This record gives sequence, structure tokens and C-alpha cells, in this order.
Amino acid sequence: DSSIGGGEGMIETLLLTTTGRKSGLGFTIPLIYGKTASGYCVIASKGGAPAHPAWYLNLDADPEVHIQVGAEKYDARARVALGDERAQLWQKMVGLYGPYDDYKVAAGERVIPVVVIEPA
Repeated sequence: DSSIGGGEGMIETLLLTTTGRKSGLGFTIPLIYGKTASGYCVIASKGGAPAHPAWYLNLDADPEVHIQVGAEKYDARARVALGDERAQLWQKMVGLYGPYDDYKVAAGERVIPVVVIEPA
């Protein structure tokens, strides 16, 4: 229910599992997603906090992840979108969840990563 964070109600999420950079354990989190030509994208917003979310720090240390979208489950690789790709995906994600623009302002100098997840 995205209304908790300022959205407009129910929105689909994927489950992203990263490997803890300190613990080595799997860490699973639901994230709002958008589709890309080759996979999915998610936003590492942490509600506009000044620091990146733990799941992002985990995939930055080890980009090999596991995702589940509906009944589909598979191993994947995450990367950060840059330049025009980032700008296009950011706008796509704001279209799905408007509060991302508010989070961008709240984050101050932190550039919120746009993460692309593609099948391994």
C-alpha cells in the first residue's frame, strides 16, 4: 500500500534478495519496480534519507542478486543506470510513484540511485 509513503494506494512490488556485505546472509526487501527492455528497475530512495538504503549498499558490494516478480524467480545482476538511461528511468518511476520527486528533494546532495536488474 503506497499510500503509507505518500503514493496513491496499491502498487506492485518485486522481491529483491541481496547478500549482506557484512553478514553474508540473504536479505530480502519488497520494492516498487518498473519494467525495462531487458529486466526491471528500482529506486534506492530510502524515503529521501541522506544515506543509501542497506539493500543498495549490499548490491553495490555484490551485484549478484535474486529477484521474484509474481511467480517468476531468477538470479540476476544489478547495475546503476547513468546519464540518459537514468533520466528516462527516473521519469518512468516517478510516473509509477510520484513521491520519488519529493524524496529527491529531501535527499539533498545525495544522488538517489536508479538500479537496473537484469537476468544473470
